[in-house]
Amino acid sequence: METLRTERLLLRPWTLDDTDFVFGLYSLWSVQQHIGLNPRVMTDRAEAIAVINRWQGMEHPIHAIRAVTDADTGEIFGNLLLKSIPASSPVTPLVPSGDTEIGWHFHPNAWHHGYATEAASAVLAEGWKTGLDRVVAVTTPSNRPSQRVCLRIGMTHKGRTDQYYNSVSELFVAFAPEP
Repeated sequence: METLRTERLLLRPWTLDDTDFVFGLYSLWSVQQHIGLNPRVMTDRAEAIAVINRWQGMEHPIHAIRAVTDADTGEIFGNLLLKSIPASSPVTPLVPSGDTEIGWHFHPNAWHHGYATEAASAVLAEGWKTGLDRVVAVTTPSNRPSQRVCLRIGMTHKGRTDQYYNSVSELFVAFAPEP
């Protein structure tokens, strides 16, 4: 996975040194309430270690899950995901839909600073350079801040969908710019 740099941010691979941050982030209801069909907070550091190990094990030429950090200080702000999105299905586990999803989870201390927009814009640009032609984002209907980020990074709101994650979500789509 390539490390990306923006004006203020460094988007890098997660390491086990980041366990405390990951546990802290995903143990917050304010973060978890918008993630997944049945959101729940992390209650054990071992969960954070398992998540980081899973992220590190992703081997894909384009998809990656990166820590979003301050380029100067190294302070971690959140998580930026570019990954396969699972299709809704009555059968579990859910299987990939064939679409690529962009998403983000940031610590509340990092909200309202433009970090999600800056990081997501960089990841989309990298995705276009590496050959992606379409990326989707889904949010819970109540997650207005993430919906605004989707619009700021050039995604188009397509309305509600139930085609991913066995849940009803707001769907946003972006297409690679014409060469």
